[in-house]
Amino acid sequence: MKKTFAAEKNYDRADVFLSEAAEISRSSAKRLIENGCASCGGEKVKPSRAVAKGEEFEVDFPQAEEYSARPENIPLDIVYEDDYLAVINKPQGMTVHAGNGNTSGTLVNALLYNLDSLSGINGVLRPGIVHRIDKDTSGLLVVAKCDEAHISLSKQIAEKTCKRTYIALLEGRVKDDRGRITTYIGRNPADRLKMAVVPPDKGKLAVTDFEVIKRYENFTLCRFGLFTGRTHQIRVHAKYMGHPVVGDPVYGVKKQKFRLSGQLLHACELTLVHPKTGEEMTFSAPLPDYFLQVLEKIK
Repeated sequence: MKKTFAAEKNYDRADVFLSEAAEISRSSAKRLIENGCASCGGEKVKPSRAVAKGEEFEVDFPQAEEYSARPENIPLDIVYEDDYLAVINKPQGMTVHAGNGNTSGTLVNALLYNLDSLSGINGVLRPGIVHRIDKDTSGLLVVAKCDEAHISLSKQIAEKTCKRTYIALLEGRVKDDRGRITTYIGRNPADRLKMAVVPPDKGKLAVTDFEVIKRYENFTLCRFGLFTGRTHQIRVHAKYMGHPVVGDPVYGVKKQKFRLSGQLLHACELTLVHPKTGEEMTFSAPLPDYFLQVLEKIK
């Protein structure tokens, strides 16, 4: 399958650009380029080639191989399913797909058991996965059951027509009732495992809307809308606001007040256009019990 990626800034190397643009590892990006799968202006490129802002790269992703992970009988909260897609309410603590030696207990393992088909566009590690949410974030994500659906859903996410809404409990009392956060997000120069707000030439544009739902004595319940989909975007923007997400082990306060297994961040609503019928569909998922229990304690 061929995809086109446009550079939003200058890059010293093509493999670094492709790694960020396609959200794959640098080694995978380098391998694609070395195998002749990437071109710019009709010409093949080298991994070390510099990339100028505005240049477009066409990448021909190889056909997916048979996925080797075994299906696992893991119960799933399937909010909706048809022949083209499924919408899953992912629990906190479940990794979306294999990585870093984690090949069992993932959403992919559960999908292979619970669904009759998955798209193959994203290769052997991420069958059906159109977008993802963090391991310790709960809530809705859409899964493609065929390549036709995958192409349509990926385009909706890229063009920002797929709307994703989150609810989070933040530390402290947020002053403004609503607002828009516009920054650039990239790797934290002091810790490459974390993301951070960085200068424009060091990251990608990240835009998040927020709205206060309710203020408590020392906390604020907020609704967030994503206009871009950067890694850890809401969590990084919440910290940038000075009000990190409660329970966040990476970007939150050091001394947590509640015994939580992760951040109180939930993907509560998802709106998309059905890839076959063209119907606009909106799905919702209620806050999980552990989230409600915290709200009960602080009210």
